Amino acid sequence: MADAVPENQSDSLSVPWVDTVRFVQQLSHDLRNHLNAIELQSVYISELDGGAELKGEITRLREMISGLTAVLQKLTGLGEVKPNLISYRASDFVEDLRKTIAHEFPKESAEITWDIQTGGAMLNVDPQLLQQAFSEVFANAFQHERGKGALIAAARIEGKRFVFTLREPKARFESSTENWGREPFRTITRGHYGLGLNRVRVIMEGHGGEMRAEYDPKGSTLLTTLTLPLERGG
Repeated sequence: MADAVPENQSDSLSVPWVDTVRFVQQLSHDLRNHLNAIELQSVYISELDGGAELKGEITRLREMISGLTAVLQKLTGLGEVKPNLISYRASDFVEDLRKTIAHEFPKESAEITWDIQTGGAMLNVDPQLLQQAFSEVFANAFQHERGKGALIAAARIEGKRFVFTLREPKARFESSTENWGREPFRTITRGHYGLGLNRVRVIMEGHGGEMRAEYDPKGSTLLTTLTLPLERGG
């Protein structure tokens, strides 16, 4: 007869987040190494004598490998970031962001209204990381139950902080904004793992900034706010 299981004993595990991050990053790294080896082998095979049909199949194989590698790349963004900070004019950052959004979302970008009032304010940031964070906010707006109407992106200076807001129409919104960006893996669908907003939060906090969101049910609008400190002395 098996020993009785204590009533207060649970069969669920509680794994520290730092251990989860380390595991996912290592697993992603190992799998990407294997995919890189497969990619190199497929390149070698494609250079051998073969018909057009074989070469076409190899091309499709490489596209599949590339897609899987891109998925694994998302998992490497877990954990803390170490920004390489440089002095960067706020207006230049926003202009570069506009170009990035136009390139990544050529159709949707035409539906954004920009309102930029940053003057000559300077930031001390890692432009590449910040571009990733801000682009993710736009991607999130375009992909998840967007309502009818334009998105309004505004940037301004408030005291010693750079404040960026994205106002997006949402006729239906059932999520809570209380822990916005602090619940990775909460919503998982094919190719999406609930990591995007968490990555945004990590990047913003790594710059001494913050991210928050609030939903206005009367106006059917979700307002996302990203703030950053201005460069000292700027």
